Amino acid sequence: MNIKMKLSVYVLAYNEEDKIADTLKSVTWADEIVVIDSFSTDRTVEISKELGAKVVQVKFEGFGKLRLAGIEHTSHDWIFSIDSDERCTLEAKEEIIDTINQESSKDAYFMPRRNIFMGKKIRFCGWYPDYRQPQLFKRGNLTYESNDLVHEGYKVIGTTGYLKKAIIQIPFLSYSALIQKMDRYTDLGAEKIIKKNKSYSYFNISVRSIWAFIQTYIIKLGMFDGWQGFVIAFCNMEGTFFKYAKYKELVREKSKTLNE
Repeated sequence: MNIKMKLSVYVLAYNEEDKIADTLKSVTWADEIVVIDSFSTDRTVEISKELGAKVVQVKFEGFGKLRLAGIEHTSHDWIFSIDSDERCTLEAKEEIIDTINQESSKDAYFMPRRNIFMGKKIRFCGWYPDYRQPQLFKRGNLTYESNDLVHEGYKVIGTTGYLKKAIIQIPFLSYSALIQKMDRYTDLGAEKIIKKNKSYSYFNISVRSIWAFIQTYIIKLGMFDGWQGFVIAFCNMEGTFFKYAKYKELVREKSKTLNE
């Protein structure tokens, strides 16, 4: 199948030398690939250039600004956003090409993601179809909240649709990687809570943490994903707890500074 409409792909990356090659190889069929790198200290940039990607360095000031940079530094009318822990499948490629060449195509599309965690395809836990945000869209029809550090908000200008063929996500290659990412994301989550100017009691934090486990493991049927489902639910509980615990720590530090 030949591409008639031009397609740009952008990838967000930071120290992803173990993953970035597989990501880029899965989208070599696109007309343009841009890696938005936040000054990686490993071989991410070198690998990206070797595989023909254009690399743009953008200081990390939140994922919202990184995604806006992805749009800014690509050039074609259709844009496909894929993260460095994701892989575009052959089926998804064909659906993307077919979609962007239809006269009746919508302005932005959500894509299902098939998560593989510790060697297992996750069926439950809220991890499938795992529609996160539109990943295929026309230029000018999707924008992001520039001030969001993590879990960035977005706005679609126009119509949305849902593609059927899943891309693959492999979020963690080891338990150590999981813990490192949790630590980073809970830092960002705590800073995002601070900006909301709300107050949370220790009791509220405890309830939210326990609820995160119950919601993932029981309500979203994570129990049927075996050991991996339990780990995901437990990590959701831990992530929720530490996000709010770090928020309380930031509040104390801020209060101490004001009182000095």
